[in-house]
Amino acid sequence: MKAQLAIYDMDRTITRRATYTPFLVHAALRLAPWRLVLLPVVGLTMLAYVARLIDRGTLKEWNYDLLVGRGRTAAALEPVIESFADRQIASNIMPGARRRLAEDRAEGRRLVLATASYRLYAAAIARRLGFDDVIATETGLDTEGRVVARIEGRNCYGPAKLDMIEAWMVREGLSRDAVHIRFYSDHVSDHHVHRWSDEPVAANAHARLVKLAKLEGWQVVDWSRDV
Repeated sequence: MKAQLAIYDMDRTITRRATYTPFLVHAALRLAPWRLVLLPVVGLTMLAYVARLIDRGTLKEWNYDLLVGRGRTAAALEPVIESFADRQIASNIMPGARRRLAEDRAEGRRLVLATASYRLYAAAIARRLGFDDVIATETGLDTEGRVVARIEGRNCYGPAKLDMIEAWMVREGLSRDAVHIRFYSDHVSDHHVHRWSDEPVAANAHARLVKLAKLEGWQVVDWSRDV
């Protein structure tokens, strides 16, 4: 019998709203509130991304540097991460996503979160939701072992997400033909993983993914309307 995996994207798939900028603001408020005066600069970096002057990974690194700062110790970040995760669990998780997670767990599926968000805080959210494993964008460390914004490896987005899932499977000793994979995401950027999975699910999808899902015959669900 094949092993059963349920792989979930996080932002707007499980959560109602994106988490990255709210995490940065949350961290700034608790570590250095003066950094909030840099929010207009954050807006400019987003415009640079929209204009394709920088990529998503660079955007992520720059905004972390602006609002969190460089070289924070893991000990300094831990209470910030934990309080942010508590806030997300309390107010930003869709009930429909919670129900589907419970159903997948009851079916004996191994629950895997695969997200472009930094593992730094995504893992804390995943732990509270009962995920077994997390595949996420990794932060770097400086020469003194402090957390920095630099992405270690690749940003877990687009085709890189599929590569990182496959690399995780190799590390876990899971061959593709020995597992059945159900995959949930809201965004067309994850179409590589949708096509690779056995049960692709477009969850709370934007228009482009809904259109693709209908063409491909994928399941479409909308947890955003659940109460």
